[in-house]
Amino acid sequence: MQVTETLSQGLKRQYQVILPAAELAGKLDAQLAGMKDKVRINGFRPGKVPTSHLKRVYGKSVMGDVVQEAVGEAQRKIIEDNGVRLAGQPKFEFPEDRDEMEKVLEASGDLKFSLTFEVLPTFEVGTFDDVELERPVAEVAEEEVQKGVDRLAEQNRAYAAREEGAAAETGDKVTIDFVGRIGDEAFEGGSSENVDLVLGSGSFIPGFEAQLEGAKVGEERKVVVSFPENYQAAKLAGKEAIFDVAVKAVAAPSAVEVNDEFAKGFGFDSADKLREALKARIQADYDRASRDKVKRALLDALDKKYSFELPQDLVTQEFNGIWAQVEAEQKATGKTFADEGSTEEESRVEYHRIAERRVRLGLVLAEVGDKAGVKISDDEVTQGIVERARAYPGQEQMIWEYYQKHPQAIAEIRAPLFEEKVVDHIVAIAKVTDKTMSKEDLFKVEDEDKPE
Repeated sequence: MQVTETLSQGLKRQYQVILPAAELAGKLDAQLAGMKDKVRINGFRPGKVPTSHLKRVYGKSVMGDVVQEAVGEAQRKIIEDNGVRLAGQPKFEFPEDRDEMEKVLEASGDLKFSLTFEVLPTFEVGTFDDVELERPVAEVAEEEVQKGVDRLAEQNRAYAAREEGAAAETGDKVTIDFVGRIGDEAFEGGSSENVDLVLGSGSFIPGFEAQLEGAKVGEERKVVVSFPENYQAAKLAGKEAIFDVAVKAVAAPSAVEVNDEFAKGFGFDSADKLREALKARIQADYDRASRDKVKRALLDALDKKYSFELPQDLVTQEFNGIWAQVEAEQKATGKTFADEGSTEEESRVEYHRIAERRVRLGLVLAEVGDKAGVKISDDEVTQGIVERARAYPGQEQMIWEYYQKHPQAIAEIRAPLFEEKVVDHIVAIAKVTDKTMSKEDLFKVEDEDKPE
């Protein structure tokens, strides 16, 4: 095998490879010799089929396997001899001349091909004791706990049917059928039956519930409302809709006393224990929000800290994934770039920048994790799959079986777990200062905090 480096520019490498016909012929003969005791051909005793006859019958087919194996061996040898780490899948370029390839398959011509790939950049990780981060901290107020208790009580409130002819009031639960129309046409998702709605809960479009106050069982009403301008279904956003509503039941709320008996219904010994559990749950939400902000600040700091050449194939792959998501979202919502105050060209530039950031940070975190010896155990992967399955109620078994049958999909579970561990590793080294703030500021989503 003859290998010649024809390009070494930045992270891009290209090699010209020549596999001599004699070398391929030797591999072919070895393969055919191994077939002699296995094939059965009429007119020949087992193991007595001449190699020349096997070559006439199976030569091209076997040579195809020989070539594929030889190309794989050449790739492995080039990578090993040059001590490189691939940034993506290599690209092969074979002769387009059919006659030339035909000679290769007949073991009468050399195989010439090129191998092109990008290598991972090398950079110094350095230390992180110069990274300064603020960790937002918010205290759970008692009023937040009380709101949680009130929501729990409201969700478990019993309702009793009002006396015949009674009118629905704010706080009552009405059971309704409705059909929604835009103009004279019913729209998708605008009709339903036997829907329970608590008046004043804000569950429906603004203005809908107020127009049902005073309604009685058996009454039919026309409810006229306008969808919000920012409604998620772009086809309905800002449009006026008319709902034909039939009231089937009206029920009044019963009083709920949050006491020890109420708490026992949720597995707690007392109302105080229930409140403690709710406070701990709220605190966990605060902690997650705090960690998200610390992580974003860290990624921003790392993005500024490191600057090195990026493998363009990885950037292109990342950009294509982002752009496909953008197009799918536009198709689903009906929104355009103009609606976002931008153009397609401007958006492409911005998303390409985001793709570069993702690739850069991915390479940095991978290198840091590798040098720090960060590992993801099988138990952690299993727990990750369990968490993923819980996100699809009723389909847990199907999700579990999917990952068992597709081991390559485990990377979807392992990668984010690895990233979180590396982030924790860096945060433990960086200079982190706690900053007390309100709940509103903690959960405030700034432009730079929007998911990329």
